This record gives sequence, C-alpha cells and structure tokens, in this order.
Amino acid sequence: MPSARDRQARVATYVVYAVQGLSFASLLIQVANLQARHRLDEGSLTMLLLVVPVFAGVGSVAAGTFAARFGSKLLLRIAQPAVAAAVVLAGLAPNVPLLLPVLLLFGVAVGAVDAGMNMQGVAVERRYGVEVLNGFHCVWSVFSLAAALWASAAAGLPLQVVMAVPMVLAVAGSLYAGPGLCTREEEKVEAASTSAAGRFPWRPIIPLCLAMGFLYVGDAAVSNFNTVFMKDVLGAGPAVVPLAYAAYQATTLAVRLGGDFAVRRYGPAAIVRIGGVIATVGFLGVVLAPTQPLGIVAFGLTGVGLSVVAPQSFSAAGRLDPAGTGVAIARVNLFNYVGFIVGAALVGGIADAADMRVAFAAPLVLAAAIIALAPGFEPKRAPATT
Repeated sequence: MPSARDRQARVATYVVYAVQGLSFASLLIQVANLQARHRLDEGSLTMLLLVVPVFAGVGSVAAGTFAARFGSKLLLRIAQPAVAAAVVLAGLAPNVPLLLPVLLLFGVAVGAVDAGMNMQGVAVERRYGVEVLNGFHCVWSVFSLAAALWASAAAGLPLQVVMAVPMVLAVAGSLYAGPGLCTREEEKVEAASTSAAGRFPWRPIIPLCLAMGFLYVGDAAVSNFNTVFMKDVLGAGPAVVPLAYAAYQATTLAVRLGGDFAVRRYGPAAIVRIGGVIATVGFLGVVLAPTQPLGIVAFGLTGVGLSVVAPQSFSAAGRLDPAGTGVAIARVNLFNYVGFIVGAALVGGIADAADMRVAFAAPLVLAAAIIALAPGFEPKRAPATT
C-alpha cells in the first residue's frame, strides 16, 4: 500500500506535469502571433524556432548530470519557474534580438523540466509498485488543451497578457508542488553501484532512445504538416482543417486515460507493439486517404498508436536505472528533441522534393520500426557496467 508520503509525491508530480503542459503550450500556440508581431518570413521563423528543440536537448543532457548529483526535485524547483519566466518574456520581447535569448532560455529550461518531471514520475511509479506514468502524461495533455482554450477565449487581449496570465498559475503550481516532490534519497530507492552518473551504459537503452526518436518524427510530421495536408492534399476548408489535429490530440488524451490499466494487464512491450501497429496503420491511412473524413480518422489513429510510446520509454528507462540517477531518463528524453528536429526536416524536405503524401511515408516506416523495438520495453534490470 502506498504511504501518505507516496500519495503526496504523486499529487506534487501531477502538478508538475500540469504546469509543464500549460507552460509549453502557452508559448507554442502563439507562434503565429509572434511571427506577425516580429514580421518574420517562414524561413526566419523556422530557424528561430529550431533554437527551442536544439537547446532543449542541451538542457535534457545537463539535467541528467545535475539530477544524478543533486536530485530532480532541486532541478525542477529551479527550471520550472524559469520556463514560466521565459514564456512571459517572449510575450514582452520587443524585437528578435531580445526574443532569441528568451527562446534559448525556454529551450534549456523546457528540456531540463521534461527530463526532471519524468524522473519524478518514474520515482513515484517505483514507490507505488504499479504503472502510473501514463496518468502523468494525461495531465500534461489536459493542461496543454487548457492553454489552447484560454488563448482562444482571450484572443482579443494584448499578447503579453494572454501569455502572462497562465504563467501566474504555472509559478503558483510550481511553488506548491516543489516541497512535495521526491527527494534525492527517495528517488534512489535501491542501492546499486552499476549506474554511477556519467557511466551509465548506452546499450540497454538504445531501443528506448530509437523508439522515442521515431515517435517524435511522427509527432513532428503530424504537428507541423497536418494542416497543410488537409488543405492542399484533401482540399479541406477552414472549418475542417483543424479537425485532423483535434482528432490526434483527442485520441492521444483518450488512450493515456486508460494507458496505465492496459500496461498493468498486458505489459509494456505488448502495449508498445500494439501502438506501433496502430500508428503504422494510421500513417498508411494518411498516405492513402481519399477523402477528408478518412484523413481525419487516420490522423486520429496515429494519436492512438504514438501516445503509448513516450510514457513506456521513460518507465522502461527508470527500470534500467535502479540506482535512480536519472541519467537513463535524461538520455531517452534527448531523443524527443532529436526526433522532432529530424521529423520536421525529413517530412518537409520530402514534401518539397515530391509531395505531401509521399512525405508521410517516412513516419509510416519509422512507426513500423517501433514494432521491432518493442522487446526492449520488457521489464529487466541494467547489466553491470564494464
């Protein structure tokens, strides 16, 4: 039975995921407004936005080193308010030279928080002894949607106000959650000498890293190009175009609501394998979709399949690091950003060279590869470092 302390840590971790979902979405959904405000063309905007995933990767790697020494609790108490501050500053930045360092700060801090919150999630999961990580990611999705709804409702207000108001809640949530998070000692629930910081072996986590990267190639394809596909390939009008991404997000949220129960019953490898199959079918549906309704259904299927991969990647990484250093989780999290960068470049490049249907064949192939990587999610412990 979980103790009162375990339940406190779980609630605090829910809040951390909620704050991250709210903060991350509060910036990204304002990209078009920031583009108009600073009069950026598409090329300049793309180069500017690449700052975020590149430096998020830096932040994730640095988080692994920091957390191994000081714990992810301290990491989150520093980095999460920094994310909120960066969102507010992005809304206030009067020009691109000032916006650039703000995006750099946002990227580094987001990467650190992504790694740190999943370290906390894995620590809580260890202490509970059952799968709970999908629930944390579900909360992230809910508050991302909340940020979008707020932005829609407050569209007539100044951009600075629209971006700052949610960050008041974000900082308050971060301050509330901080004391309840697992301490460094509580994260390291097992004594183990095989995973010292900086010496954790790469080999056992390679399948998890690849699956995470392939997932985010697919996510980047859907996130960046679903509207183009619906408009230019299927001829959808303004009222229909957003439905593809809405289907993707809705199915992602729905699957994560029940994801923990499914993993407890069937095991993580089976769930990842099934997810890979469904995502592959979804992307095949996108490539072949003859009509708008079938295109929307296909994008929804990709959400069903891809949504299970990230929580299970972090959970498996945690099992492979019984000392609880956080190094494995930080490394797996790095491939979040690698996949997103590669996905945007790969799908965009193929679309320019051929067409958008052919471009979506790339995430189709990589989603199928996740099926082959599923055995790497079987519960096991890391071998001794040599």
